[in-house]
Amino acid sequence: MKLVMTIIMKLIRKIFSFPKIIYLLILTLIIFLFIINLPSSAITIKDVKFIGEATIPNGLSFQKTELGGLSGITYDAKNDLFYAISDDRGQKSPPRFYTFKIDLAKGKLNKKGVIPVGVTTLLDEKGQTFPPGKTDTEGIAKTNNGTVFVSSEGDAAQLVNPFIKEFALASGKEVSSLPIPEKFLPTKDGKRGIRNNLAFESLTITPDQKYLYTATENALLQDGAEAKPKQSTNSRILQYNLQTKQPEKEFLYTTEPFKPLLNLSRFSAGIPDLIALDNHGNFIAIERVFTGMGFYVYLFQVSLDEAEDISRIDSLAGVDIKNIKPVKKKLLYDLRFLDVSLDNLEGLTIGPRLQDGSLSLIMVSDNNFQNSLQKNQILAFKLKIELPIVSFFKRFIPGL
Repeated sequence: MKLVMTIIMKLIRKIFSFPKIIYLLILTLIIFLFIINLPSSAITIKDVKFIGEATIPNGLSFQKTELGGLSGITYDAKNDLFYAISDDRGQKSPPRFYTFKIDLAKGKLNKKGVIPVGVTTLLDEKGQTFPPGKTDTEGIAKTNNGTVFVSSEGDAAQLVNPFIKEFALASGKEVSSLPIPEKFLPTKDGKRGIRNNLAFESLTITPDQKYLYTATENALLQDGAEAKPKQSTNSRILQYNLQTKQPEKEFLYTTEPFKPLLNLSRFSAGIPDLIALDNHGNFIAIERVFTGMGFYVYLFQVSLDEAEDISRIDSLAGVDIKNIKPVKKKLLYDLRFLDVSLDNLEGLTIGPRLQDGSLSLIMVSDNNFQNSLQKNQILAFKLKIELPIVSFFKRFIPGL
């Protein structure tokens, strides 16, 4: 018996002497891969810090166009460039997007840190410019294939359908178009589809390039009322599969019921943009409110985790909305506390990493070509991120 115990002890010591480090590394790797692939592995934003403002002069003539109406922005990490879509409906120049250099080298954005370097005119599948009034281009998202997707709100009042089209970066020519579900299309009786100027403002693509998302700025006509003072609206987030180029799912996004200081006749609120943080349905969204006396702008972290697919629900007004699980939201930042005058901020994108390794976030404003009242405003922020593995272990080790 003593001999048996001696042999067993020697085996145990042999197994756990040198190889135990390898076993530990393998176990750690397995745990890490398991955690980062969990659908609920949300990237948590722990802090948002303002790092500067820049403006582009109103009425600036650049390559024979008036630079303005910047409604969406996307980042090209390979070339360290930003592409910003203009919402000019063809009244100033044909629909187009601009290319910018944005200097964040010192960890902040200075007043002259944004430089336009190019403009690309959008062309249809026949290589022609889009006719005036047939587009309202608001969102833009870059792919890894040398293209950008662009969303247009259309014109519900004129029965011009919204679209999401893909354009070549080099030429601006249309290369594909995504189908729009019928429930989003405006109808002659004015009872269904998008609301005028409250449709596909936003556009984003997941880092793995598998999914594209857009959202209606306000509720569809058949889904309920538009946003009003102290009243939210029921928007839809629309998910596309970029491998099949088909719409797959829809999710309920309920905006905040903001109360302005003064109840003026001019009021609007909604979702002008969102940006994907990861491949698991986590985003940053803008909610912007115009009160008639200025703008309120808020950043929310949004998660699709446990949100119900509502793509089969044709009208939200016809169901008990309390039984639908909406997307999860958490307020990240109230821009009203910035020491800058806020303009009509409509676009955002994740930019390059800063010197300390933090992610940057860039926002742009649409001046509506109102040269005496508004401005082309660019804001920069630093994001402090908590990785999924840290969040996982914090569940078990409080105060980690």
